[in-house]
Amino acid sequence: MIVYKSPEEIDKMRRAGRIVAGTIDRVLAAVRPQVTTAALDAVAESYIREQGATPSFKGYRGANAAPPFTGSICTSLNEEVVHGIPSERRVKEGDLLKLDFGAIWEGFHGDAAVTVIVGDAPSAEAEKLVRVTEEALEAGISQIRPGGRLSDIGAAVEQVAVGAGFEVVREYVGHGIGRSLHEDPQIPNYGKPGRGPVLKPGLVVAVEPMVNAGGWGTSVLPDAWTVVTEDGSLSAHFEHTIAVTDDGHEVLTARG
Repeated sequence: MIVYKSPEEIDKMRRAGRIVAGTIDRVLAAVRPQVTTAALDAVAESYIREQGATPSFKGYRGANAAPPFTGSICTSLNEEVVHGIPSERRVKEGDLLKLDFGAIWEGFHGDAAVTVIVGDAPSAEAEKLVRVTEEALEAGISQIRPGGRLSDIGAAVEQVAVGAGFEVVREYVGHGIGRSLHEDPQIPNYGKPGRGPVLKPGLVVAVEPMVNAGGWGTSVLPDAWTVVTEDGSLSAHFEHTIAVTDDGHEVLTARG
């Protein structure tokens, strides 16, 4: 069941989104070769709590009887797609680092993700993958407006990603968001336009393209959380929380 938010509830989500955006800026400033993903997680948790908010992910229980997630953010490297657990692992020059953030403000969540290349020596493939994935997110967001259809979002994402020679992950999708981190509706990053529910003001969604340089297949590591590409290819991930407004949309996790 889709839960539409009131203006007052969206205002709380706007505050959660600003906290997420600020957390991203703090963590990106700390990314450098040899930093541990646990150190980045500590930066994020400290900032979120300083704002009077709570990390969305810490203690989160996923599907398939996975243990509670132990990090405040997700840190996924190279062939890892999403849900990487922060640890004492050090990032290296040229690594493709995916960072996923969530914060709860007065009971409402904000959720966003970015992908960065560590250091100053990116591969051409990694640079293109990051650029295209962010462009795919922007294309999906551009379809969010009253009267549009839910599948318009994923169709636009897929057109950009596949048009550039990449594949979108199919097992993991975007989602509604509000009092729960994951709500209806699910938002695949692929499909035909003009299908699914009509977009209406008060709907808040997290759109999150996950794009692989190789095939779209994925698997989960023994930690029961970390998702990797089946073929070992690189993967990139971007995400924003967006509200449908009377005249279009508002990106609640926008930075700057």
